[in-house]
Amino acid sequence: MNLPYAVIGAGPMGLCTARQLKKHGIPFIGIEQHSDVGGLWDISNPHSTVYSTAHLISSKHTTEFTEFPMRAEVATYPHHSELCRYFHDYAAHFGLYDHYEFSTRAVRIEPSGEHWTLITEKDGMTTRRDVAGVLIANGTLHHPLLPRIPGNYTGELMHSADYKSPEQFHGKRVLIVGCGNSACDIAVDAVHHASAVDMSVRRGYYFIPKFIMGRAADTFGGLKLPRRLKQFVDGLMIRLFMGKPSDYGLPDPDYKLYESHPVVNSLVLYHLGHGDIHARADIEKADGKTITFKDGKSADYDLVLMATGYKLHYPFIARELLNWKDAAPDMYLNAFHPHFDNLFMMGMVEATGLGWQGRAEQAEMVALYIKGLQQQQPAALALQALKSQASGTSLDGGYRYLKLDRMAYYVNKDVYRGKVQRHLKDMAVTP
Repeated sequence: MNLPYAVIGAGPMGLCTARQLKKHGIPFIGIEQHSDVGGLWDISNPHSTVYSTAHLISSKHTTEFTEFPMRAEVATYPHHSELCRYFHDYAAHFGLYDHYEFSTRAVRIEPSGEHWTLITEKDGMTTRRDVAGVLIANGTLHHPLLPRIPGNYTGELMHSADYKSPEQFHGKRVLIVGCGNSACDIAVDAVHHASAVDMSVRRGYYFIPKFIMGRAADTFGGLKLPRRLKQFVDGLMIRLFMGKPSDYGLPDPDYKLYESHPVVNSLVLYHLGHGDIHARADIEKADGKTITFKDGKSADYDLVLMATGYKLHYPFIARELLNWKDAAPDMYLNAFHPHFDNLFMMGMVEATGLGWQGRAEQAEMVALYIKGLQQQQPAALALQALKSQASGTSLDGGYRYLKLDRMAYYVNKDVYRGKVQRHLKDMAVTP
């Protein structure tokens, strides 16, 4: 039987996966629970976690697909509406719409002999079908991680996934828990609507400006330097431009630059420096609307927003089938299952500067592997043998990443793309 492969998701990763399968002549169907493409970048999607003021935190030229650049008139850091349009245009340009079943939820996927059984649901009707394999691309930023606040907090509690508009802060005393990119963006929003804004921060972060000398900050740094020298030089430059976090009342990082994802935001420091936002320590406990912090200070809040990130979530497949190790499935190059030759994790990879192009290269590598196995190509067979014993291959480039759940699938961009591109070259494709 010439069964199709199944692609789960029509966000950026699902779309570039579909593009590569189509490009290399591999039959597939796409499954998307929303009514259109774009994933979280379509704010009309009930499952989207973006908010009305959200913009890309990396610049368009370091993020876009190389073969499909964003339009010249799009801003350096595009608004979510521009990105949604970009993915609609991408899907139309490469003829992907006809391959997708929309408003269709993946209920379960399970192995069936050499193939997989895919069970989907649409309009209350369940469909069961066999597929040659499954490429999971449902995203990494949709299932909130919501730590419990010790004690009994009686005010409004929400996760950043449920935040949509600054109007939600109107006239309220707001505490934002966390200091990642979303936390800082939302805190800046809150300044203009809330009666008071505090941020509870338990660890230090490095802050990078969006622009340096009129250029996007992530377009600098093309010079290749040894890891330690790069950390020192880039850290010195950030100190010169931004100062230390402790200059603004925040804790300084107790780790080196690039060992955790930096915060790309200048405005939050501006507002901290102007007293519009106040830094607070980690939470000790809650009693009613009163929050007491670990430094002994306390304050009352009407709303606590937990900007505490997300955890990987694949509700349609049994956990034991994904070779989980701690907080993430353990896969070769974060994509290849060590035991199944037709089950792939697509986009389960984070790296500073990887962009969608780095993910498109991952998708092409997987597509060529599928095609190469069908043709018994030596390079694909070699990769098959390698992935079965190299799932734990180090991709950190020597950086000591923080031992956090959100860093479980973090890689060094240069190391990762280098390995992917070597496999592409072996399989006779130049990225």
